[in-house]
Amino acid sequence: MMLRRTLSLALAAACPLLASLAPCMGAGVVRPAPSFTFAGAGGKNSLGSLRGQPVVLVIAQGGKTKALRAQMKSLKNGYHDCASRGAVFIAALGDGGAVPSDIPFALASNGAAVAAAYGMRGDFLIAVIGRDGNLDLVTDKPIAGARVYEVIKNNFDVQDKARRELPKGPPPR
Repeated sequence: MMLRRTLSLALAAACPLLASLAPCMGAGVVRPAPSFTFAGAGGKNSLGSLRGQPVVLVIAQGGKTKALRAQMKSLKNGYHDCASRGAVFIAALGDGGAVPSDIPFALASNGAAVAAAYGMRGDFLIAVIGRDGNLDLVTDKPIAGARVYEVIKNNFDVQDKARRELPKGPPPR
């Protein structure tokens, strides 16, 4: 009897905690991407406003960074594939300069703050944020445009499959 009462009290104490975690657990977001603002159509937008779309975030100290230029060249090859999945491209440059690319990039409002939020230690970082807000890939090395597309596509396919596998109707008792 004492054991049952102890378990009941422990469960009652844990319920509020579990309820507060439920939105995160249900969304499947393991590593939420830090939020930031960027200039867009109609003024400032936040990362949260892009929920449902993958985001390719490129962070660099400046537009003349060697790694940034290499990444832009590589992304040019995979841009159309990524854009076909609805990807939004955002750049956060510490010097506030222009992005050396023909790819249409939105510019983050405060490049230095974005760099700090994403833990950039050197002079370059690229992140792929899934349409669920999960930080799917972060690296300080330029990567192939095909790899960026692969990450976006895999995230899209996994989430699409998860939606199809959701049970219909009320949960079983």
